[in-house]
Amino acid sequence: MRILLVEDDALLGDGIQAGLRQQGFSADWVRDGVAAAHAIEAEPYAAVVLDLGLPRRSGLDVLKSLRQKKNLVPVLILTARDTIEDRVTGLDAGADDYLVKPFDLGELSARLRALIRRAGGSPAAILTVGALALDPAARTVDYRGEPRILSAREFDLLHVFMINAGRVLSREQLAAALYAWGEEIESNAVDVHLHHLRRKLSPGIVQTLRGVGYLMPRDVR
Repeated sequence: MRILLVEDDALLGDGIQAGLRQQGFSADWVRDGVAAAHAIEAEPYAAVVLDLGLPRRSGLDVLKSLRQKKNLVPVLILTARDTIEDRVTGLDAGADDYLVKPFDLGELSARLRALIRRAGGSPAAILTVGALALDPAARTVDYRGEPRILSAREFDLLHVFMINAGRVLSREQLAAALYAWGEEIESNAVDVHLHHLRRKLSPGIVQTLRGVGYLMPRDVR
């Protein structure tokens, strides 16, 4: 899942970005509120980790603007502001969660997974679509009750399809959901990963709609 990290502290931001990538997220990182607003408008992030005390534009202002524009991307505020009033203000402005620094990276990752699950309409810890079961925390996949071994990118692609089961996704949408800034993307990368998924799971796991995109049925068998 592709995440946007908004953090102006260079050392902390670098550490969080590296940690999120180790947890299986593709993480973009910006350091001010103006850049954050532009990035969120331009990219389909699964969630945003947002500091409040940012240069150029406050995190709270960015959040309020997002919600005024009906942008429903899950937002987790990550800040040193720890008073009850700060928490109430952030949540009332439209944040989905609030975590105070210092924090544990494992907790941050778990909270992000929970936000992404709820945004996808699946509050359960294990995501299921028909005969498929995917555990985002353990990064494991079962198909028809049997474990299947996937590469990191294959797992991420399957996760995107399962969250969006029943929806048609274009190749561009899939690439945008998988790859962070600076990652090299071959023109046929999505097709290659999808080919491997079909080989390891089932040829009918995802349907190709010529000239339109790809569709995972809601009743995978």
